Amino acid sequence: MKRKDSALRGRLLKLSREIADKDGIEAVNIRLIAQKAGVAAGTVYNYFSGKDEILFALTEEYWKKALCEMKTEISAGTFWEQLQEIFFFLKERIDQSAGKLMGSLGTMEISGQVRMASMQSELESFLVQRMEQDVNIRTDIWSETFTPKRFARFIMMNMLMLLKEETPNVSFFIEIVKRIVY
Repeated sequence: MKRKDSALRGRLLKLSREIADKDGIEAVNIRLIAQKAGVAAGTVYNYFSGKDEILFALTEEYWKKALCEMKTEISAGTFWEQLQEIFFFLKERIDQSAGKLMGSLGTMEISGQVRMASMQSELESFLVQRMEQDVNIRTDIWSETFTPKRFARFIMMNMLMLLKEETPNVSFFIEIVKRIVY
């Protein structure tokens, strides 16, 4: 079996991203990518099973980059203020190209869900880290069942729901978090 070239895979993704950015997600197709890369369509299929997998790879790449950016951009002092910044940071990214990419994905396979779960896990770890840095958060609230990690998951799941519902205001959610941990 021939080894896959990671540089070619990266180039195919780069070309796919350029097509999506210039002409829209609908314009992304295997033939056009192959043509722009100067390879046969079959070569593209050696790296991706189809358009959905390419779009998922672009989405995953986008979110990895966004999470890295978020870690440096979130700078508020308290955890609850950071949650507001995180929410609006993610909302802005979804309103830009991430939402279009996510909406264009067909049915996500189990492997896709696993890959997205790793990014959610990274976000949860980030939330736990930020909670631990806020000296104003009460330490007496944590127990075997109510752990910072579980609370971070609760926060993340609710934030994702609010983002999905396109809620413009998160003040009620933030107030709940404040009443629980402060």
